[in-house]
Amino acid sequence: MKAILALGLSMFAATALCAETAGDTTRYVALVNGGTTKAGHQTVTRDGDGTTRVEFIFKDNGRGPELKEEFKLGKDGTFISYHVAGQSTFGAPIDETFTRSGDKASWKSTSDKGEQDVAGTALYTPLGGTPESFSVAFAALAKRSDGKLPLIPSGMLTMRKLGEAEVTNGPEKRKVQLVALTGIGFTPTIAWATTDASPRLFAFIFPGFLQLIEEGFEQNGAALETQQKAAEKEMLVALQQRLAHPLAGTTLIHNARIFDSERATLGAASDLLLQDGRIIAISDSGDEKRKADHTVDAGGRVLLPGLFDMHAHTSFWEGGLHLAAGITTIRDMGNDNTTLQQLIAQEEAGTLLAPHVVPAGFIEGESPMSARNGFVIKDLAGAKHAIDWYHEHNYPQIKIYNSFPKAILPETTAYAHSKGMRVSGHIPVFLRAHEAVEQGYDEIQHINQVLLNFLVDDKTDTRTLERFRLPADKVADLDFDSKPVQDYIAFLVRHKTVIDPTLTTFDFIRQRDGDLSQAYAAVADNMPPDVRRGFFQASMNIPDEATHARYEKSYAKMIDFTGRMYKAGIPLVAGTDALAGFTLQRELELYVQAGLTPAQTLQVATYNGAKYARVLDDRGVVMQGKRADLVLFDGDPTKNISDVRKVALVIKGDKAYYPSEIDEALGIKPFAQPLTVH
Repeated sequence: MKAILALGLSMFAATALCAETAGDTTRYVALVNGGTTKAGHQTVTRDGDGTTRVEFIFKDNGRGPELKEEFKLGKDGTFISYHVAGQSTFGAPIDETFTRSGDKASWKSTSDKGEQDVAGTALYTPLGGTPESFSVAFAALAKRSDGKLPLIPSGMLTMRKLGEAEVTNGPEKRKVQLVALTGIGFTPTIAWATTDASPRLFAFIFPGFLQLIEEGFEQNGAALETQQKAAEKEMLVALQQRLAHPLAGTTLIHNARIFDSERATLGAASDLLLQDGRIIAISDSGDEKRKADHTVDAGGRVLLPGLFDMHAHTSFWEGGLHLAAGITTIRDMGNDNTTLQQLIAQEEAGTLLAPHVVPAGFIEGESPMSARNGFVIKDLAGAKHAIDWYHEHNYPQIKIYNSFPKAILPETTAYAHSKGMRVSGHIPVFLRAHEAVEQGYDEIQHINQVLLNFLVDDKTDTRTLERFRLPADKVADLDFDSKPVQDYIAFLVRHKTVIDPTLTTFDFIRQRDGDLSQAYAAVADNMPPDVRRGFFQASMNIPDEATHARYEKSYAKMIDFTGRMYKAGIPLVAGTDALAGFTLQRELELYVQAGLTPAQTLQVATYNGAKYARVLDDRGVVMQGKRADLVLFDGDPTKNISDVRKVALVIKGDKAYYPSEIDEALGIKPFAQPLTVH
């Protein structure tokens, strides 16, 4: 979820409130936790000389950006000069400039630079910055008779009005409009704008997480969010109707080589007969095809059960990215409870382009650095109340987070276990991983949380960026063959502790500005240009070559440690906590790099996912009676794990999806030719 938010904010990186008179200031408040908790602010000041200055600070979960912008606009409402400086969410420096003189445009950031000849109106889209540049886009689009705004370095921005609302601030009343901007990123970006001739940003709402709204109008946030969700739902229903291909009656998949996920072996060619979203028969592939309402000639392709992403923070818009990658089930590891319940209901009703969702109940402790998902509690009574709510809503597990009070951890895990629920999470502050396992953890999220066991003491505050800095700096020196480390591995084996490493997510600890992120290098050329450009932007502050070399070594050892855990008998599940779809593909490559075979890796992404999500009775194995969540691949990912990107057809229950069709709808160059249903 946070990754999608970051993408949304970075798509519009500067600010203008040109409808206001010079010399005035507009203030915005950033709210989380359903609009009840202030997490930052934005202040926009317009000077008498035409300069606009912006300060934006947002802090949630012990991290967040701090930015200052300054710019001037031309007569067409686009930038003629722009500068932003500050730090990113994870502390990387941001320093970006843009200038335009006549038809010459040039820009430079910490990760790229360029020059471009530009004829006529075009808006620069910076890599870093605040969401207030919506105002620049709104006002510039309002000046365009064709409704299209060319972008620098590339792209075309358009805007569509979705609705209106009246907002109040005491006696003041104002009309605002809900608009959808398209042309940047994978999906539309939704925001609230004023309705005057030169519109500006009024509010940017990320449902279930953030409300950035003009100061004084905060009480309108909930109603605006409700209206926005309803408008987005209509758009999402239309997207599902366009991309989902119903499989009424029976469907025959002919001549597919089935991957046995329980044994991690690839079988001979077979035929599968599906009906009502279930596998009703499997037989040897013969020359004569059975009669069926629909047929798929697999042509000897490899068929897997649908993949699992066991660490997502999902949103309404990212389901297409999951499905196009063959992911038919995700485990949501922390979300706004109301929003997630609505999302699950829409997915189950078949109106949302999305994988199945297995929810994990998020429980955090109260502190200034708390993440505001799920329940934020202060004591054992609060923890038990949260567990009761999650149990009543059929959550199979809870996830405990950084600020959870360590004094009540044993009683909390025992209470969850008494309800038949699993317990996983980050390691609560001032504890070590082995202590959390001793006190009831069944699973640990993230490789950094696993290895912090050797890097912290009872005074280390892991609610801060130290939970990233320490592993980046110190894992390089850990001796994995030493007795303490070997004893720790044996301890995890004895406790049957499951590990969700999310290795790809931690690629950022070694990426420098200007280097292509290795997490997405294999898919970068297929991405929309603005998304690809963002892959060169660093998150961590890496000041010199020596630091970079050290962080590289630490990351390589994180991968190695994951392989050591697997070989010792510690169960792994494949999760991401980053960009949907593409991150899982890289995650599986890293497991092979760690020493697993491709077949073992695919077993982790299918059988293990189903087992530890507690849905193995329903999916995760290609077997008669199981749900027809199936993926056909070009190539053979059981031999070459990179072929997992060549998804030719996805079947999720009683619907078929063509990944190439989804990719094209999201602005992505397809990775495989579609295998169609006849």
